[in-house]
Amino acid sequence: MKKFVALSTVAALAMALAACGSKNDTANETNMSDNLATANETGAIDNNMMAANDMNATAAMPMTAQAFVDAASGTDAYEIAAAKLAQNKSSDAKVKSFAADMIKDHTKSTADLKAAAAKADGHPMPSGMMTAEQQANMTKLQGLSGTDFDKEYARQQVDAHQKALAALKGYASGGDSPPLKDFASKTATVVEHHLDMAQKLPM
Repeated sequence: MKKFVALSTVAALAMALAACGSKNDTANETNMSDNLATANETGAIDNNMMAANDMNATAAMPMTAQAFVDAASGTDAYEIAAAKLAQNKSSDAKVKSFAADMIKDHTKSTADLKAAAAKADGHPMPSGMMTAEQQANMTKLQGLSGTDFDKEYARQQVDAHQKALAALKGYASGGDSPPLKDFASKTATVVEHHLDMAQKLPM
């Protein structure tokens, strides 16, 4: 009888220990799963932060000298071509006067840009190529006439000069070529005046 009681006690203890072990294993597995989930979430957050930092670093990178002269010369080409259209298509005296100023000032800007590029390291040559957006704007203007042309031309001029001003100021402060930075700084003043004029055109 005593042996039976003793054996029963041992068996009960063994079952209790087994149950405790099972609970501990379950708890350990749960903790491991939680830790893995946390690690994965942390890793995902770290990866997202790294990607965001890479994007910010890329966005903050200044234009190269070649990219700047290409953009500036393309803008000059667009401004001159659009202004010539305005002189032929518009019947508004203010628009025609503005267009005449654009031809004069952007022709001078083209010459000044070439002179600055000649002094820059590597002598980057302006391409004079319009962007796809500028080409599309020209196509749109060519299909319009009268007040529709005037309104679209005015809208384009405000947008174009806002973008040009931002690019010029950006290169003037963070560019890699002193002669081109000087050009950008001086030209920004002229473009700012153009923007003010464009905002007063009939829309």
